[in-house]
Amino acid sequence: MDLPAPPDYKKTIHLPRTDFPMKADLARREPEILARWEREDLGARILAARAGAPPWVFHDGPPYANGHIHYGHVLNKVLKDIVVKSRTMMGRYVEFKPGWDTHGLPIELAVLRDLGDKAHGLSAVEVRKACHEYATRWVDTQRREFQRLGIFGTWSTPYLTLDRGYEATIIRQLAAFARQGLLYRDKKPVHWCMSDRTALAEAEIEYDEAHVSPSIHVAFALPEAGWAAVIWTTTPWTLPANHAIVYNPEFTYVAVRARGRRFVVAERLADAFVKECRLVEEGAREPVAIERFAAWRAARHPFMERDSVLLPADYVTLEAGTGLVHTAPGHGADDFATGKRYGLPIDAPVGDDGRFTAGPWLGEHVWKANPKIVAALHASGALVSPPEATVTHSYPICWRCKNPVIFRGTEQWFARLDAPLAAEVDPQRRTLREAALAEIGATTWIPAWGINRIGGMIANRPDWVLSRQRVWGVPIPIFYKDGKPWPAAPHDMARVMEHVASLVDKDGVDAWFGRPADELLPPDLRADGVDKGQDIVDVWFESGVSWAAVCEGRPGLDASGAAGAGRPGIPVDLYLEGSDQHRGWFHSALLTSVATRGHAPYRAVLTHGFVLDERGRPYSKSEIEKARKQGIKIEFIPPEEVIRTQGAELLRLWTASSDFRNDIAYSRGHLNQLGESYRKLRNTARFLLGNLHDFDPARHDHGGDAGAAGQAAQAGLSDPLDRWLWGRVGEVIERCRAAFEAYEFHVVVRTLVDFCTVDLSAIYLDVRKDRLYCDVDDKRRQTQAVLYAALRALATLAAPILSFTAEEIWSYTPRRPGDPESVHLALLPAGWPADPVVGGEVALLLGWRSSVQQALEGFRASKKDSLDAHVHIPRRHLQALAQSPAMAGRDEAWVAGWLADLFIVSYVSGYDDGVEALTASGLPVLPPAEVRVEDAVGHGCARCWKTRPESPICARCSAALAELSNCELKEQ
Repeated sequence: MDLPAPPDYKKTIHLPRTDFPMKADLARREPEILARWEREDLGARILAARAGAPPWVFHDGPPYANGHIHYGHVLNKVLKDIVVKSRTMMGRYVEFKPGWDTHGLPIELAVLRDLGDKAHGLSAVEVRKACHEYATRWVDTQRREFQRLGIFGTWSTPYLTLDRGYEATIIRQLAAFARQGLLYRDKKPVHWCMSDRTALAEAEIEYDEAHVSPSIHVAFALPEAGWAAVIWTTTPWTLPANHAIVYNPEFTYVAVRARGRRFVVAERLADAFVKECRLVEEGAREPVAIERFAAWRAARHPFMERDSVLLPADYVTLEAGTGLVHTAPGHGADDFATGKRYGLPIDAPVGDDGRFTAGPWLGEHVWKANPKIVAALHASGALVSPPEATVTHSYPICWRCKNPVIFRGTEQWFARLDAPLAAEVDPQRRTLREAALAEIGATTWIPAWGINRIGGMIANRPDWVLSRQRVWGVPIPIFYKDGKPWPAAPHDMARVMEHVASLVDKDGVDAWFGRPADELLPPDLRADGVDKGQDIVDVWFESGVSWAAVCEGRPGLDASGAAGAGRPGIPVDLYLEGSDQHRGWFHSALLTSVATRGHAPYRAVLTHGFVLDERGRPYSKSEIEKARKQGIKIEFIPPEEVIRTQGAELLRLWTASSDFRNDIAYSRGHLNQLGESYRKLRNTARFLLGNLHDFDPARHDHGGDAGAAGQAAQAGLSDPLDRWLWGRVGEVIERCRAAFEAYEFHVVVRTLVDFCTVDLSAIYLDVRKDRLYCDVDDKRRQTQAVLYAALRALATLAAPILSFTAEEIWSYTPRRPGDPESVHLALLPAGWPADPVVGGEVALLLGWRSSVQQALEGFRASKKDSLDAHVHIPRRHLQALAQSPAMAGRDEAWVAGWLADLFIVSYVSGYDDGVEALTASGLPVLPPAEVRVEDAVGHGCARCWKTRPESPICARCSAALAELSNCELKEQ
């Protein structure tokens, strides 16, 4: 006779059930989410939902529109996206209007290279048209690549520096400079790129720290026979422009006797001079009275038919050289100042291409002339040092082409930094430099060292070189008559510029390049013999005035913060860029805003570091190619390849998990490690969703998850462990919100990962699985309510960072009435404080749990399950716990059962250890040595697996089955 099959109790338990996939499959799923966001116009819906909320003004610094995005772009744009999303989800109105820097030399050179021979004979307008097409093509490419990262913004209406309105704004800001007399034209030495044939500003200079130059000591014969003043230089090519030698009247000088001559140098540098020139001294050194320089008056130039005057200067130092400084007023800043002071020629016989335009080496490029000049000096006996001597030092290079630059005196337009501002701009009439330094002090710099960096740059920089000698940009709309600016009066110059700006507003900036001068001037200022200028403005000025072109006066952007600080939209609440922008965009934005509005364009400035490989080298395609040429094998995977195969979410997590204030390491190994954190977050969310499959927030929720509502819900929970986890949810929310406010996104990531790994997975979910699976009463619903609060917190707090995954989690989450369809339309919960009493007691009880787990190790080693165990602890511990506030007066039997659930064993009971209970001392510590473990007596329940006297199922499961039968449970 066949016996009936035993009941399938598995069908009676609440196993997790969810369609939320375990495998992320981000590379496939993210484009689907992006497509949905686009169909639903999510960005516009978010702005509409926050309309009327307090605005928080953010301004995007424009990347350059050439080439695919790189890891620096990823870091920058994802950080901005996290800022915007977190502020939006904290209830602020935040627009992200992306922009692009679309003018400048790299684009022009790329276009000319592509055109090749076709470029010859093209007009400026034709070249500009090709540049426009090139720039807009790359804008479209980068826009798609940024959107693929999940970044929200007004992508269909970005700002471009080539837009007519933007170009007109640039000219109007130039007019504001001109009206105050801050613009002037002068011939002075500036950084000049011979490759690109244009002047460069300080922000466009980088430095080669291992540049090798000649190191020569040159003798200039003095009027006394056999005497010579010795200078040291690393730029022999500047010697044809030498007109003076300067000395410091505070120094002591000596004559070194060698080679039958007396070489005059500073006393403190004489030993180094003798060593470097390999001299054999021929007698004692003779002191040279400082008055003798005035008596000599001049020294003979070693190869030019003229004298070099001897002049005093306090900038001469004893750091290197001879204490006598070769001075070419057309090739150095200090040299120029000395030349202007003493009326020396500002001589710079070098053309745009770096070739001499006069002198013995006419037509020779300066770098090729260097060895020839050294050889000529050696042949004439003027060279004191060995002709092969070199020095490795820091040397300025062009930020674009990376080639060495020169100082070259040319006619350029400058902005004065030390002229007083107009009273209507700055009632105190401070200089632009003084006002800018004051505004730096009033700005929040993150990290704090930023204030010293930009402050030092502003304090020590020369006047701003505004003009460039190219065509792809915005003109400096100044006219000339008889070779001089016309009209010369500042007010009239500004009026002309504003007139041109109105034409640009209507017809675009090509109007300047395509029309004759008389069609560009106001009617009352037209005159014969007037020509238009050919210079364009520095691209840093262009991007620097973006606050005026993009933010100022924009509807809905009444800047928050100090009242009356500026017009709507400015000052901006935050600028966020790489740390190199202290000398770039932050710098130019500050100067343009202070000069024309009297205040900084921003309230706070946040900087991030650079992306490096594991060895600390820049992680970029160009740097990798350099390393490969040196025989160093480095794996480089472009970001588009990572996104194509693994999705963008891990790059977002990489950005947020790093302390971006410093340089950031990137490697495939690093990304794989982050994958583990991502999987922990995702799998935790999946487990929570699986155990909420029958949860209805309208019936089962325990209240809100914000502020007082969350705190009230916590107090209403009956179980101490549930109250503990609910309090931890509130603490996690508060910590993450504070971290978002402080831009500490790595703290948000760490907090969420730790919450999932420790609080949920290792403790709460491990303990509560039995209740979730087997109970059918209010206790299970209470636990589900706690899980629901944790899930909502996890989804919303992760949304600014893991934007795709959070959206996916939210789509499977049971909704409260009024919940939005997208997590990005939701608000972050406000958080609440944990119950300190319950929190403290449960923390101690978790210590008891660790002691029990240690004591169970031997039990498990004999291949027994923890549910086969009966754990004994001192009875005084049970008594103390029963009297604790967390247990709210429950008896010892209830407490023992609660501990059995916490320890995941079948029974807990007390034993007498002869120690008297100390009720006033609170809960005691439970060392592992005080824990005793034995086999639980009874039968393993076929449904919950706990050891109980009943068989085949325990009393708890029998009651659950009866309840399920009453509910007419259908087979799952």
